[in-house]
Amino acid sequence: MLKQAMPSFQHGGVEIAYLDEGQDEPKGEPVVLIHGFASTKEVNWVAPAWVATLKRAGRRVIALDNRGHGQSSKLYDPAEYHSALMAEDVRALLDHCAIERADVMGYSMGARIAAFLALKHPARVRSVILGGLGIRLVEGVGLPESIAEALEAPSLADVTDAQGRVFRAFAEQTKSDLKALAACIRGSRQVLTREQAASIRAPVLIAVGTNDTVAGSAQELAALIPGARALDIPGRDHMLAVGDKANKAGVLAFLGQRR
Repeated sequence: MLKQAMPSFQHGGVEIAYLDEGQDEPKGEPVVLIHGFASTKEVNWVAPAWVATLKRAGRRVIALDNRGHGQSSKLYDPAEYHSALMAEDVRALLDHCAIERADVMGYSMGARIAAFLALKHPARVRSVILGGLGIRLVEGVGLPESIAEALEAPSLADVTDAQGRVFRAFAEQTKSDLKALAACIRGSRQVLTREQAASIRAPVLIAVGTNDTVAGSAQELAALIPGARALDIPGRDHMLAVGDKANKAGVLAFLGQRR
């Protein structure tokens, strides 16, 4: 049996690959998933059973490969990876799928993109789940730019920086384009001002592992955004919080309240 090609569309000359499942549910409210840096829709959302979990909850699930990642176009100019540009890719995905409004969940870099989307296009965002990103949405970004140097090193063995080694190994595991990822991490380092964060009006859940040293405090960010709630994911670091049961339970409860 032939494997069906992944759907994709063009946005400003960039091809964006995505998946769209659960659309046969007659009342399936759409949820859009935005993966983190060096990941893909499959690694971030399919493998940890997020897509299956959300479909079981009766949701229509849409997930994209961010530009420079997975099956989407690879770009090598850091300017092509501004967080606002990647947020427009998500807005274009909503347009392409004829979705007026959706719940949006991002992880790490994907959460940053989701925040930029909620700020620029509030009418399109029903609620926002910021996974793996706390106060570093407004302070200090999170991942250091030195990761780009690790990605550009001749081999993993040449990388001495501990965090750089983790991301280089992860990027190799996901069979990523290392040069495109180096451009991405250099180009996507935008923060929101505290005033911008405070102006987000969609319901917000901030889900961060208690051992996450990358995201910054969920509670500090929640204090900035009116009505936002923090969800602690016990004993999980930045890499392991994604598929955690406590994360899924908290997100499902949050989404259930949006109905």
